[in-house]
Amino acid sequence: MIVVVSVDPPRPGLVLSSLVESTPLTDTDAVALYEAAVTDTLRAAEQSGGEVLLNYRDEDTLPAEFGDNIDTDTDTDADTDAEAEIRTLAADALESVAAADSADDAPVRFERQVGSTHAARIGNTVTHLLEREGADAVGVLEPTVPLVARTEIDGAAMSLRRHDTVIGPSSNGRAYFAGFSEPIDFTDAYETPAVSTLATQAAAADHRIGFAPMLPTIGTEAGLCATLAMLEARKQAGRLNAEATATVVSDLGLSVGDDEQLERS
Repeated sequence: MIVVVSVDPPRPGLVLSSLVESTPLTDTDAVALYEAAVTDTLRAAEQSGGEVLLNYRDEDTLPAEFGDNIDTDTDTDADTDAEAEIRTLAADALESVAAADSADDAPVRFERQVGSTHAARIGNTVTHLLEREGADAVGVLEPTVPLVARTEIDGAAMSLRRHDTVIGPSSNGRAYFAGFSEPIDFTDAYETPAVSTLATQAAAADHRIGFAPMLPTIGTEAGLCATLAMLEARKQAGRLNAEATATVVSDLGLSVGDDEQLERS
């Protein structure tokens, strides 16, 4: 299975913006948390039996306010090239990427996303890999699910041998994973709630549908709180994973309050 991780350049206001609007987190905090989650997600993907493809948004697919920042004094790029940011993030996360002699030797493929919407970009990537490259299966893994481990990824790959579509449900009706052995109509596949719209589109294509274990993402306050609780539980059990996210959470002083909302010390 090709494991596609779709990543945005970690820019303030672009990543985890809903958390900034609804919690004590600042834009800078959100960037740190996003980078940590991407790090843990990429590590799990690399440890799995799949081939990792890092699918990044470039300047052409970013909202205008988050696009390339040109230094008006020098009329040159002010170190904001999206691909360079993503490659740096991946190299910081994965020793194998950092140790590669060249981009061609890196164990992770880097390809830019194409499409005007999230669903279109995912659909274009999945369809290209299945139909043009002849991949047996493609799994799309959200970058904000730091608790994911190779167990869930490899389990989903095994499930795709028996099913045409495998969905990993997440908090707030989201889907942290969607795997395919045959394409579907992606036009409305990621409409909220994604877990059910993906299933609807898969059923319309007469797909056999399977499900991966449920895991929270950090894209919402509820999902972040669930992640914090699981990180603490794993720590107490001596089974902590998602170490990058755990470190940032500790540095930011984040916890779950009595009202089940995010608190910051």
